[in-house]
Amino acid sequence: MTTIRVTLLAENTAYGPGLLAEHGLAYWIEIDSRRVLFDTGQGGVLLHNAFRLSVPLREVDAVVLSHGHYDHTGGLADALKTTRPVPVYAHPAALEPKFMVDSGHKSRDIGIPFPSKRAVREHAERLVETREPTSVAPGLFVTGYVPRVTDFETTGGDFFLDSDGHRPDPVEDDQSVFFDSVAGTVVLLGCAHAGVVNTLHHIRRLTNERPIHAVFGGMHLVGASQERVRRTIGELRELGIGRLGPAHCTGIAAIAALWNALPGQCISCHAGARFEFQSD
Repeated sequence: MTTIRVTLLAENTAYGPGLLAEHGLAYWIEIDSRRVLFDTGQGGVLLHNAFRLSVPLREVDAVVLSHGHYDHTGGLADALKTTRPVPVYAHPAALEPKFMVDSGHKSRDIGIPFPSKRAVREHAERLVETREPTSVAPGLFVTGYVPRVTDFETTGGDFFLDSDGHRPDPVEDDQSVFFDSVAGTVVLLGCAHAGVVNTLHHIRRLTNERPIHAVFGGMHLVGASQERVRRTIGELRELGIGRLGPAHCTGIAAIAALWNALPGQCISCHAGARFEFQSD
């Protein structure tokens, strides 16, 4: 029997002595003898919270990026500089320029910060491109590209590959991490720009329809229509998920709706939260 531990190092909220919050996500995953960092937040709290939580970042064996936005990659330079060279797992599109363009045509760079890109070149052992489902450690996988199947899910924002807003960004780099437990599959989301329902059904296909036991992370329902939230809740209910930790870009309104609709399944997902699972 293997114990798998997941610790949130960065999230929009934080609970615990001396912990800090920021808009972003970072998970520390311990599976067997392997240690994996999944996302790195913006970079303002990663090292601080790791120290407060006694998480040995210097002992990380691999880094996985859910996608190429700043709030998931900003701490990458700090993470890579604290350890020996380790592989970085990312979809190649994560390294492309990324922008948000508002209704007034004002653009904002939201891609991987330059120090993080440079750290990949100078400090990573290698870049492992994850277009397809990929094993990161024994029993731990990243989805690679998630097919867009549902008719109600979108990337969740005005994302572009150019600062002028002419080339929409489909966020093909969006991916999630998953592993098996005795109770079913456990899924860790970055932002689920591919759609949380698309992501979960894709993972079920990859695991021979294994039940999904737990889902944690960002579902990018911030600003979503009531119809999309309603249909998402219906799909999550039908999947029969045992533990649901909506966080980060899920948005306060959608988190409240999820807690109201699925009160026996929802749990708090914040910086400092620790989860433990058993696997055969």
